[in-house]
Amino acid sequence: MSGFGIDHLPYGVFSVAGGERRVGVRLDDAVVDLSELTGRPEFAQPSLNAFLGLGPEVWRQTREELTERVPDAPSVPVDDVVLHLPFEVADYVDFYASEHHATNVGRMFRPDQEPLLPNWKHLPVAYHGRAGTVVVSGTPVVRPQGQRPGGASYGPTERLDIEAELGFVVGAPSPLGTPVAYDAFGDHVFGVVGLNDWSARDVQAWEYVPLGPFLGKSFATSVGAWVTPLAALDAAWCDLPGQDPEPLPHLLPAVGPPRGLDIEVEVELDGEVVSRPPYRTTYWGPAQMLAHLTSNGASLRTGDLFASGTISGPAEDQRGSFLELWWGERFLADGAEVVLRYTAPSTSGARLSLGEVRGRVEPART
Repeated sequence: MSGFGIDHLPYGVFSVAGGERRVGVRLDDAVVDLSELTGRPEFAQPSLNAFLGLGPEVWRQTREELTERVPDAPSVPVDDVVLHLPFEVADYVDFYASEHHATNVGRMFRPDQEPLLPNWKHLPVAYHGRAGTVVVSGTPVVRPQGQRPGGASYGPTERLDIEAELGFVVGAPSPLGTPVAYDAFGDHVFGVVGLNDWSARDVQAWEYVPLGPFLGKSFATSVGAWVTPLAALDAAWCDLPGQDPEPLPHLLPAVGPPRGLDIEVEVELDGEVVSRPPYRTTYWGPAQMLAHLTSNGASLRTGDLFASGTISGPAEDQRGSFLELWWGERFLADGAEVVLRYTAPSTSGARLSLGEVRGRVEPART
């Protein structure tokens, strides 16, 4: 495995011994301070947003510069730094793009109906989440409270779950009223992060009709500390499994089939790997999600985050939520720790480590 090699160079925000937060890149098991290395003011910031807003040409030039300079630059061991939320989240949207996940959940929630609703294969279904509760990997997750099914009681969720997802970080904004075309994906999206959409299934089941998820989702969303730039994922692009019916033109590239990413996820619960969902099996690809998100003229802002929805494959050991994995029979206890790990192919032929998303469940606060 290539890990965090020179063909990767993910960006993050770190501090040392209570010092100020700075932007750095990771190389192997060390962090290089980009403010110190380059003297650029956008790297002497507590988030990546100033750099993200500079756009794709600056991203490209910076990557070329860092590829040459970082190997010989002073660094700090990653174990000696504190990692922080790498970007300030502007808006957060979560999609529902895996056919396998949507089918499994539909069978559980609507057993007497078709598992996929009529719109599902015509557009990437999504909901707006809460940007203020996006937290960095390692942040404890407090068991949320809510109203249980039937409406007669309120208290800590009894069905706390995870959703193993991939997040996409927007850098360059777009103007209000102007949709972003499929082929303009790379003009706006800087990179990816691992993402865990923590879910209170009992609260969700009671509230989601007719307007969708709300309190069952908004209490915490964990993301990785390292943002992998799209430039490091050139070797990961792959054709999607196939879409029938064919999407409308605004959800398609000008030439060729829509594309996905060959990213593997490993789900670990209390030290045991329980699932390995493959993102390459998703139905709706990332550029289609962005095109749909903006198709009504909604604008993008630097720091926007949109997520893939639960990544689930066709096999039983490829399910990205415990709801699916154990078919509603088992959920997270207080003290449980979940770790999601992500890898992708690189141009060298080895697999890159895209980092991890870690969270431990703490008891509800009453």
